[in-house]
Amino acid sequence: MFAETLLEQKLLHSHKKEMIVFLKKHPEYFDEAVELAIQNKQPYSWRAAWVLWSYISKNDIRIKKHIPKLIKAIRNKEDGHQRELLKILLEMNLNEEEEGYLFDLCVTLWEDVEKKPSIRYTAFKFIIKMAKQHPELSNEILLLAQDKYLISLSPGVHRSIKKMITNTRALNVNKRQQPHT
Repeated sequence: MFAETLLEQKLLHSHKKEMIVFLKKHPEYFDEAVELAIQNKQPYSWRAAWVLWSYISKNDIRIKKHIPKLIKAIRNKEDGHQRELLKILLEMNLNEEEEGYLFDLCVTLWEDVEKKPSIRYTAFKFIIKMAKQHPELSNEILLLAQDKYLISLSPGVHRSIKKMITNTRALNVNKRQQPHT
């Protein structure tokens, strides 16, 4: 058996608010929390990702250097852990290469109807984010919205996905109708 680090103790024996306060008071643990989040050291790794998502700000500069590792870590994690890592990445502005890699990964996660609806929903949120930034992906969204991908979702998630698709279509139609300057 190994000894828990102070961060691991906090992650396992504190409420989320307490963990966030701890990270605010001890910023020296931030990188350790990110490194723990990308590992597969349960139950700490999932909880680290879960807390980080609530703690970071939009496009948090402290996460920037970790983006490639976060993206790479998603593939071999359990559904809930994948979801928390994706939620962190949804907050970040990615470069084109990172967007492409994560888009492909999210399509794979979305198409796996055996995965939990929560990870599929979060993956689809990233797909929609990319479609809003890159209207040429709109046709891909239509392919991904086929009934075979929607049937295994709960009614609430199904409605949310349909709403995202409708809103993205409307946004892209409006973009195409605007005159170029």
